[in-house]
Amino acid sequence: MSSTDAADAADVGLLAPVRAGSPAEWATGDRAFLQAMLDAEAALTRAWATLGPAPAQAAEAVTAMARAERYDPRDLALRARAGANPVIPLVADLTAAVGAEAAPYVHRGATSQDIVDTAMMLIAARTLPGVLADLTRTAAALAALAAEHRETPMPGRTLTQHAVPTTFGLKAAGWRHLVLDAGDRLSAVRLPAQLGGAAGTLAAFADDGIALVAAFAAETGLVEPLLPWHTLRTPVADLGWALAFTCGALGKLAADVLVLSRTEIAEVAEGSGGGSSAMPHKANPVRATLIAAAARQAPALAAVLLGSLAAEDERPAGAWHAEWQPLRELLRLAGGAAREAAELAEGLRVFPQRMREGLDLTDGLIVSERIAAVLAPYVGTARAKQVVGEAARHVATGAVSLADVFAQDPGLAALLPKAQLAGLTDPTRYPGAATALTDRALRRRESAATKAEEPT
Repeated sequence: MSSTDAADAADVGLLAPVRAGSPAEWATGDRAFLQAMLDAEAALTRAWATLGPAPAQAAEAVTAMARAERYDPRDLALRARAGANPVIPLVADLTAAVGAEAAPYVHRGATSQDIVDTAMMLIAARTLPGVLADLTRTAAALAALAAEHRETPMPGRTLTQHAVPTTFGLKAAGWRHLVLDAGDRLSAVRLPAQLGGAAGTLAAFADDGIALVAAFAAETGLVEPLLPWHTLRTPVADLGWALAFTCGALGKLAADVLVLSRTEIAEVAEGSGGGSSAMPHKANPVRATLIAAAARQAPALAAVLLGSLAAEDERPAGAWHAEWQPLRELLRLAGGAAREAAELAEGLRVFPQRMREGLDLTDGLIVSERIAAVLAPYVGTARAKQVVGEAARHVATGAVSLADVFAQDPGLAALLPKAQLAGLTDPTRYPGAATALTDRALRRRESAATKAEEPT
């Protein structure tokens, strides 16, 4: 295959705009993964040198040659087919590059899975800070929206229909709560190095095994594992689940923005919507669209990682191989979605007047729950619901409002005088504890160290 053909086969994100150009994309590309594998190899040789069996010159030589630009990712990919992983050809090339004196200390005692697993954790460690930074940006922007609109009334919707009034502040506070949940889960993920040798017994490392694992983890900057985790895939499963949760949490924000920015609702709008190839008038909610797409893909990718928990023997065939692409794609999706969410939240436009107009669309029915509760002490709960239900059917004809129906019924008018009805049917006077809940949510700290869901 020619270099032109290889370039044509490269995935540059044409069909994945949510991650195109994001920090997560750069941190997870083939060259980045190649560098992570080389970093793992160099760390292993340095760990050997720290304990004494390898000379310092060997560690220096391997580290010097462990630069991704010296190797051809496409060539390694093609040669990887012979052994089902890219480490085997990479070790051959690295060994040839370091010279005869350092060659015996390349990949000494390790297995291919040690290097790939460690590289995956390094890639995650290098990607997550950017994701977390964008989640922090998103949470800060949503906190500002929630505080600004803590008393802005709007229709609450359940099963697509108006339910009871709520506030936009509470909605934004809820979005922020999920974003903080995502940050907490990502921050709590442990990213350990992997070093177990051929079957996870450290046999090839002789008496240096346990100490070498500690030295190796220190050299990589990753957590020291309690056991080799060749078939104990908690690190990958936890990471994949946290990334999928992040996409889903951001997906809730996107789903609400997509609904609220519909032309007939128009209660919010993205700061700068996207255009249409056919309709010049459109300003599509493109950031919310990209986040929603990521949220729909993530669960299936996480399912692959969870499925790989059921890995046979001391090292499996296929299970760990199946993790590479889904994990990388989850990192990219979460990273891209977090970037889009930060820009979406920072630029979101809110239209309180449209929200207020929406409250009046049902001519008072949005507060029917309140009317039933007020009537119940006089006529009983069942009768109150029946009376309000009958009134609602009259209102649904479009001829009268809920207040008019009650005012025209002598019996009900005696129980609920017109002056009282005016207040009871005003949707802005029935926000429940929305403001207090918003304030409560905003007291939650933007910190992964927060232990409790509730503020103290």
